[in-house]
Amino acid sequence: MIGGSARSEKRLPLCIEMTVTVESARTYEVRTYGCQMNVHDSERLSGLLEDAGYVPAAEGETADVVVFNTCAVRENADNRLYGNLGHLRPAKTDNPGMQIAVGGCLAQKDQGEIVRRAPWVDVVFGTHNIGSLPVLLERARIAQEAQVEIKESLETFPSTLPTKRESAYAAWVSVSVGCNNTCTFCIVPSLRGKEKDRRPGDVLAEVRTLVGQGVLEITLLGQNVNTYGVEFGDRLAFGKLLRACGDVEGLERVRFTSPHPAAFTDDVIAAMAETPNVMHQLHMPLQSGSDRVLKAMRRSYRAERYLGIIERVRAAMPDAAISTDIIVGFPGETEEDFQATLDVVRESRFANAFTFQYSIRPGTPAATMDGQIPKEVVQERYDRLVELQNEISWAENKKQVGRTLEVLVAEGEGRKDEATRRLSGRAPDNRLVHFVPGDEVPRPGDMVRVEVTYAAPHHLVADGPALSLRRTRAGDAWEARRSAPAGAASGVMLGMPSIGRPAPVAQETPGCSIGS
Repeated sequence: MIGGSARSEKRLPLCIEMTVTVESARTYEVRTYGCQMNVHDSERLSGLLEDAGYVPAAEGETADVVVFNTCAVRENADNRLYGNLGHLRPAKTDNPGMQIAVGGCLAQKDQGEIVRRAPWVDVVFGTHNIGSLPVLLERARIAQEAQVEIKESLETFPSTLPTKRESAYAAWVSVSVGCNNTCTFCIVPSLRGKEKDRRPGDVLAEVRTLVGQGVLEITLLGQNVNTYGVEFGDRLAFGKLLRACGDVEGLERVRFTSPHPAAFTDDVIAAMAETPNVMHQLHMPLQSGSDRVLKAMRRSYRAERYLGIIERVRAAMPDAAISTDIIVGFPGETEEDFQATLDVVRESRFANAFTFQYSIRPGTPAATMDGQIPKEVVQERYDRLVELQNEISWAENKKQVGRTLEVLVAEGEGRKDEATRRLSGRAPDNRLVHFVPGDEVPRPGDMVRVEVTYAAPHHLVADGPALSLRRTRAGDAWEARRSAPAGAASGVMLGMPSIGRPAPVAQETPGCSIGS
């Protein structure tokens, strides 16, 4: 019964375990919540659906298939999901052929509870079997019963799945999935499993393929990139991988996210400094500047080690822009602990910081710790931290005024671009730059040289016309995609997943710390 009593979680015989192709075009929409890893997975889900014959729903249209790719790290993640599912219930009642699927970390955690609370959901799948989505949708359609399939370990490395990339010029490349750390505030390891590493040859093959398609910028992605290679016995593998990316012809920018301070080694610093296309930009989560709080978080480093890494990075790369993640109000945090965090922030001079107010993540050790901090105290500390970091970010950005930067032109980075008649892009150190184009308008993926005329805490402005424009293969790829016939699956490729810029992280809860 659609929208009525809960349907049984019935399995169909294995005879329908086959490649699914939709005979008549049905529309789909993927709604994504959470971190970069989820955005990356959503591109795979889109690729899988389009490979099976689904087409993206038009803006404002209710899709035939709506997929929720969920995050479990927020205290109210379940309320948000069930609220959104409730909003879709009338549409499902009016259109019995509509299908709703729920995947991601919350699905991995709650499993069959989802169809018990929202019996109009058709499919529930976890983090380890996203490739099963088309088959599960077909099972549910044929059986008219909910299909719940959760795997406890990875079936297929996700990079082998079809993927619809959102960007023609920048891409993520996964080097690993899962995490071996046991941070007390984080539920990710229990939902995504132990770390699994890809072989370097597979990673580099994907990089070369992407560059061949026009991509100029690659971001190597993992929950903890510093431990890449441990699984196959090479603790220096990540630094070697960075150097190997330097040999890929046509690859202009390499970034990575995120490292863990406990595993950060000097060979990676050397690789960053000595490989021309590896950007002098580092995002390294701090979480707290208090050694006592770091111990309670099970973060296996202390403030002195963290600051030592920053000192060595800046010695090798004086122009390095360093960013971080910080949690305010972790259980038991005292004013003295918080002051220690402020001290590290002052000394580190971060270009920017993702700052989060601690909130309980069900299923984590920190959720049941004594000393939960009152909301008003957390808010007051958070405000002080944000004020300090904004001052530092602004001061660091002011140092850029008068400099000439090469900017990779981006799509959709500047919310006010149309009103200000500017375009936007990213400098080599990943700072956001709003600029005035010259006589020839660049395309997303092209490169421009601009002189910075103004600095704000979170962006730079170049109000003089661009000094030069370099048209690139990435711009050509963007133009080709834009001119492709409607419905063409030019963004879907087999086994080469990637995404454009990660979405900004909401600043009210400790995020899915893709990074460590």
